[in-house]
This record gives sequence, structure tokens and C-alpha cells, in this order.
Amino acid sequence: MFDTPPSDGQTPPRLRLRGITKRYPAVLANDGIALDVAPGEIHAVLGENGAGKSTLMKIIYGAVQPDAGTVEFDGRPLKGHDPQDARRLGIAMVFQHFSLFDTLSVAENVWLGLERGMTLAQVRERITAVAAQYGLEVDPERPVHSLSVGEMQRVEIIRALLTNPRLLILDEPTSVLTPQAVEKLFVVLRQLASEGCSILYISHKLHEIRALCTRCTVMRAGRVTGVCDPRQESNASLSRLMIGAEPAELAPHSTPPGAEVLRTQALALARADAFGVDLIDVDLRVCAGEVVGIAGISGNGQKELLAALSGEDCRAAAHMVQLGGRPAARLGPRQRRALGLHFVPEERLGRGAVPGMALAHNLLLTREEALGPGGWIRMGQLRAQAQAIIERFQVKAAGPQAPAQSLSGGNLQKFIVGRAIDARPRLLIVSQPTWGVDVGAAAQIRSAILALRDQGCAVLVLSEELDELFEISDRLYVLAKGRLSPSVARADATVQRIGEWMSGLWHAEVQAHLGAVARQEEVAHAAS
Repeated sequence: MFDTPPSDGQTPPRLRLRGITKRYPAVLANDGIALDVAPGEIHAVLGENGAGKSTLMKIIYGAVQPDAGTVEFDGRPLKGHDPQDARRLGIAMVFQHFSLFDTLSVAENVWLGLERGMTLAQVRERITAVAAQYGLEVDPERPVHSLSVGEMQRVEIIRALLTNPRLLILDEPTSVLTPQAVEKLFVVLRQLASEGCSILYISHKLHEIRALCTRCTVMRAGRVTGVCDPRQESNASLSRLMIGAEPAELAPHSTPPGAEVLRTQALALARADAFGVDLIDVDLRVCAGEVVGIAGISGNGQKELLAALSGEDCRAAAHMVQLGGRPAARLGPRQRRALGLHFVPEERLGRGAVPGMALAHNLLLTREEALGPGGWIRMGQLRAQAQAIIERFQVKAAGPQAPAQSLSGGNLQKFIVGRAIDARPRLLIVSQPTWGVDVGAAAQIRSAILALRDQGCAVLVLSEELDELFEISDRLYVLAKGRLSPSVARADATVQRIGEWMSGLWHAEVQAHLGAVARQEEVAHAAS
């Protein structure tokens, strides 16, 4: 794995890449990449979706072998290393698309990624300790199939931290965290860096890169286009470096909402499994021509609420979910689609799309108009629809026949969101609409959602990206421990307030408000 050590006597960088090139049949993913990361440096890798960042990180980790170029770690060339070699050297990676076994528990998944030496019981104890230390709550006994995407990401982060890495690669690590938890994680990362750990940090949150990282390598179309100090840049200048332009500003909204499209009335559902969350008296309202956002930390009932709204869970009393005034809690997904409801799940591969199927065939998950008599598929119609979505949403793909798994995460997300928007829904429910999507694509998706709203569609967005919710929502709720907060207008919401509510702290505030109103009424009554 190692060649001979360096002999020049100088302290080498922790990581050095030279001429890294990787070709796939339809794309040149990496084209002569050069990158240096010093010991103790927090180094950002920034680029739009499809720029080649994930391929480059997999090459460093040994999951992909380059066609050309060299990788040096602590001055020693690596040749043909694999992930097991990387972990042994002290290279840990948190993937954007997770590498977890659904049928195993959290502790068993973490145990598989560690060098032998600890018992499973010791691993459970370490998970609990690290989770508490870093504010990444997770139950080591839970099976992975019962976790939300956000909770799976926590498991990946904890597994990486347990290896005591010398180089830690993080791909979108903060999408599951509250603003307070993000600050706590940043304290941990800075502490790791001060102890000599090098960190490669991939994020599309430009303000995070500017706050945390000391150097930034920018990639575009598989090439390095520049290196900068992000602390000396603005969000706008970083956007220009990454996509060649600043994202378009979202248009203000002034039209009042229309008729009520979605309502839940005291929606109560016991958890479907031992590791789920009970929904408790959820009262929710979404009207035509408005975007309603639901904030919350992953694992607080989002999975259960989405299942009840989309038709995957039909156990609630019929009146508890209403679509256009019609009791709908007992209707399945197909029946709800007939009423105009379209749904974008948080998990792209496996739920939003079948990985091995072509984009055109994936349209059949939510469209039935391409099915002819006897169930024959009108492939020409499907290909034309898929091509229209690819062009409208600027999806980087090798055409309608490209398998879903061949797209980058951000481009697949654009296709799935575009598929739902293209169906002209009356009600659109979207979970994590821009998770792992670059700043340009995120702006495009958000603009499409707002355009749909302006056409009279009711939109419900569940997201852990507070900036996103503040940018596109007209009203906000918070979901915590299966309970839904009161609605608050965007103009009255603050990041601090919503962040506190995400910990379930709205009850005292609401009671204080009601008490103040009651006292005002008493004073007014006495004065009269």
C-alpha cells in the first residue's frame, strides 16, 4: 500500500493529490485534480452538483480507484488502497449516500466499520458517550431501517469520530442539526483540527464554509478552478467561483392564500414500530397559494407525519386528514394523487427513485397516463416527459434512459422534484427539497416551488434547513417529539425562536402569551 517514505526531510502535507483523473463512460468526473491539505487544516471542497467532488473523496478513501494520478498521505504514496486500508491509516469518511446495512442495529453497523479490538457492548457504550459529547442523539440498539435519513447521517458521523481520524472527510454533515447543534459540532471540529486532525469539508452552505474553513478548493466540471481563503470571501463571491454567477433572488410574495387544501384535525397515531414516534394531536392547515414550512430535528415524528399525509399509513380516523374538505386519512397514495396530492420523499434512492431503472421508467412511480390499454407502456411518451423535465430543471444526465443511480445526488434531486412539479399538483408535500444540492440548483428548486405556489398550489415543506424555510415559507410550524407547535407567520419568526422550539420549548412561550392576553382582557374589562 505504501511506497518508500519521503527523504527530503521536510514536513509533508497530510494529503497531497496530483493529476487525479477518473473517467466514466458518459463523463470525465475528475480531470487532473491537484489538492493539498495540511495537518490540522479545515479545508473546504466547493462545487456545484456533478462537479466531481464525491468521486474525488471516494478516491481519497479508496472506494474508487483513479485512472491516473497520485495520492500521498503524510508524504507516502498510496497505491491501490481500499477503505479498510484507509481506516487503518486514519482516514474516515461520512458519505452523502450512506453505507449502512438496514437489517443491522446502529451499534452493529458502527462495529463493522471499526478495527477489531472492542466488543459490541463496548461499542454501544462508546456510541452513547460520543453521541452525548457531540449532541448527536441516537439509540445504538435501533435497527437502521427504522431511522430517518437525518438519523442515519448522525450514525455515519459518530462512526467516523469513533475511529480517532487523522483525516476526516465530511460530506454535508450539518443538514440534520439545529443552529445550536451546528455551533456545537463546529467547536468539536475546531478542537479536532487543533489536535492535528485534517478535515475535508464538503457543504453547499456557504456561510458554514466561511465560518469554519481556512482554505477552499473550488471545482467545476471535474477540474479545480481556484483556491481561496473563504474567510475573505462573501457568499456572492463564492457562488460566482462555483457556478459562474450569483443565484437569482426569490421574488417577494404578496398574494393572500386561498381556500384550505390540507387539514389535519387532532391527528393522533401510535408509532408503527418500537423505535418510532407517536403523533400527538397534530393540527395542521395548508391553503392554496401558500408555502407552509415544518422545521424540526430529524427523528421527531417527520417520518410518521409524512406517512400519514402521503397515504403510506392509513390507520388514522378518516376525518383526521382532509384534502379539499374531503376525509382522506383512509385513502391510499394512488387515491390521494387523484385528488391532486404529489409527494417528494427525503430519501432519493430507494424511495424517490429506483436506482437501476432509467429516468423515464421512474416516471411510472407517480404517473399513470403513460400506461395504455392492457397495461402497455407508452415509452415514447415517457421518454418525452422525462426529457422535458431534464431540460426544464437543467438536470445533468445522459438522457431519459440514464439509470437514476448514475446521477449525482443533486441532479437526481432536481429530477425528482421536477417530476412532482411537472405533474401540476394541487397539493405538493416535499421533504428536504434541497438536501445535498448546490447553491445554484437549490435556488432553482426553491424558485420552482414558489412559482408553483403563485399558480395556486398549496405547498408543505419539511426541512431541517432553517435558512431554506425562512426563505420560502409564508408560515412556519415546528415538530418536536411528535407534537406540532402553533403556526407562526414568517415575519414573526426568528432563527433563535425556531431553534428553541425545535427542542420542544414552545409550550412555556405559548402559555406565557396566553396568560398575557388574558391579563390584557382582564384590564380592559376592569376599565370598562
